[in-house]
Amino acid sequence: MAETRKKTTQSKGKKAPARQPRTKELKIGELDEYLFGMGTHYDIYKKLGAHLTKRRGKEGVYFAVWAPNAKSVSVVGDFNGWDTKKNEMEHLGGIGFWAVFVPGAKLGQLYKFYIVTKNGQELYKADPFANASEFRPGTASKIVDISGFKWSDGDWMEKRVNKNPDEEPMTIYEVHPGSWKKHPATEENPDGFYNYREFAHALTDYVKDMGYTHVELMGIAEHPFDGSWGYQVTGYYAPTSRYGSPLDFKYLVNYLHKNKIGVILDWVPAHFPRDAHGLAEFDGTCCYEYADPRKGEHPDWGTKVFDFGKNEVKNFLIANALYWIEEFHVDGLRVDAVASILYLDYGRRDGEWVPNIYGGNKNLEAIEFFKHLNSVVLGRNHGALMIAEESTAWPKVTGKPEDDGLGFSMKWNMGWMHDFLEYMKLDPYFRQYNHHNMTFAMTYAYAEKYILVLSHDEVVHLKCSMINKMPGLYDDKFANLKAGYSFMLGHPGKKLLFMGQDFAQFQEWSEARELDWYLLAEEKHQKMQNYVRALLTLYRKNKALFDSDQVGEGFEWINADDNTRSIFSFVRHSKDGKNNLLFVINFTPVARPDYRVGVPRRKQYKLILNSDEEQYGGYGTPQPEVYKAVKSECDGRPYSFAYHLPPYGVAVFKF
Repeated sequence: MAETRKKTTQSKGKKAPARQPRTKELKIGELDEYLFGMGTHYDIYKKLGAHLTKRRGKEGVYFAVWAPNAKSVSVVGDFNGWDTKKNEMEHLGGIGFWAVFVPGAKLGQLYKFYIVTKNGQELYKADPFANASEFRPGTASKIVDISGFKWSDGDWMEKRVNKNPDEEPMTIYEVHPGSWKKHPATEENPDGFYNYREFAHALTDYVKDMGYTHVELMGIAEHPFDGSWGYQVTGYYAPTSRYGSPLDFKYLVNYLHKNKIGVILDWVPAHFPRDAHGLAEFDGTCCYEYADPRKGEHPDWGTKVFDFGKNEVKNFLIANALYWIEEFHVDGLRVDAVASILYLDYGRRDGEWVPNIYGGNKNLEAIEFFKHLNSVVLGRNHGALMIAEESTAWPKVTGKPEDDGLGFSMKWNMGWMHDFLEYMKLDPYFRQYNHHNMTFAMTYAYAEKYILVLSHDEVVHLKCSMINKMPGLYDDKFANLKAGYSFMLGHPGKKLLFMGQDFAQFQEWSEARELDWYLLAEEKHQKMQNYVRALLTLYRKNKALFDSDQVGEGFEWINADDNTRSIFSFVRHSKDGKNNLLFVINFTPVARPDYRVGVPRRKQYKLILNSDEEQYGGYGTPQPEVYKAVKSECDGRPYSFAYHLPPYGVAVFKF
């Protein structure tokens, strides 16, 4: 084992000073076994794994692991020359805990669990509860201390407790840290990765300049393969070593919070990979996964499925969610592939799945898991978020568990995303026949608490970048995208954009290279970025766009039926009625020199956003700033005013 170790390399950046912390005696007791067996030991990660402690005056590390069907377990590592005989672990009792104290084991040393199965097979497994891992391609766990960080985000955390996320602004910047920006490759840092600490400063500068309220970070939990983007996890309790240490990651979260930026992590309880060092058949049996392959394997993904019928497995996951939110101050988790967990027949043909006890396709154990998970996480962490990526019409995803809901805070609106992109791809001539694609989502807009998303999944695997989905020649593509983003911003629901979309990156995203930042030297891309920045500023400054997202009174169609001209007009109302915005969006290249729009009141309407301005890549045609509604029926309203609506024009008025 030892000869296969590869020295960890990291990109340059501020490093936390090495320290050997003060230790106290640690051991697992009967109460720990009882609570874990009940699925309610919410801080089990403080007992299982590798923890600095002392025994009889000697300092060292207490190792503990859950391997209920193992014949024997020992810990091997740098501290014992990877000798399988030196530190054999004690079997603690009926639930399957094994533990040993290793005097002299130190911070930074690598280790694994050597497991002999009941049929004599020998396994070398990484620690499921490890707080850090060896830099890939190494697969060992690493002894670290995550307690040695002084938080300074108290103001943010205190205010979060009293916030109602439904009524707060939320524009999320989805980021893959390893490919956002890269350093030139060096021998020390061949991948060019930013360290978490320098990433904190660069990312914060960009997010503040653009005006996003949150970042959503992909691929933070340790994973062996870059190409999985972090969606095949082997270290659920370990921030990936690609970008630094756990304390470096805490620095990132702390720094974002001090700059009033929320942090959401992708979280993957749907499945895990088969890698030999990971959770798969951990003790020689299906320990973490369902034993029946019709439930325990995803045929499409070649991965394993967690056994949601086992209390210990549910405890592993619920404690993990709490770990990220409570130990790392993360503001929310976006839960990946929820539909694949809820449906027993997801991705499976007839005969390849097992019905539930009532003969249906719902995973009853998973339903109970989500209710338990969300009740505990949100009950203990007011103001935090649990966000479901759920792609079907499953009812009450964001409903309360006591009302038979799943208890999530919010849900990605995948239906809106699909309809929106199908419409935007069309030649403008054919949009008149697909007008409903842009209006249909309003028929169910308040069934759940939604986030509108244009995520990484939409700009990979030959789906084209966002700008290249747009029809027409070069200039038309940019004009189309501005109109599309404007419609998204005005539509009820929180917002998410993937990195690169805000300056119209032409290439599809790849985890292997950084974004094409050089495009910002070109006028069209710079002006697209200016426009997205203006949209985000408009959003933050106007309560009408966020404080009544979840109530029908916050949105009003002016004209949802102007399909022949492919023009949409609607109003967003703030909760107090004092902040109201009128949107008019033209999805064709045809100018409407005297476009008349009906309005709800005989008021003055101030033009506060005009996509035709030169700074946004428009023609710069002069327009009046204020329009006075007159008594002239239009769109079924007694009052209206006329406005010069340019090709692909977007106009937002405040009244």
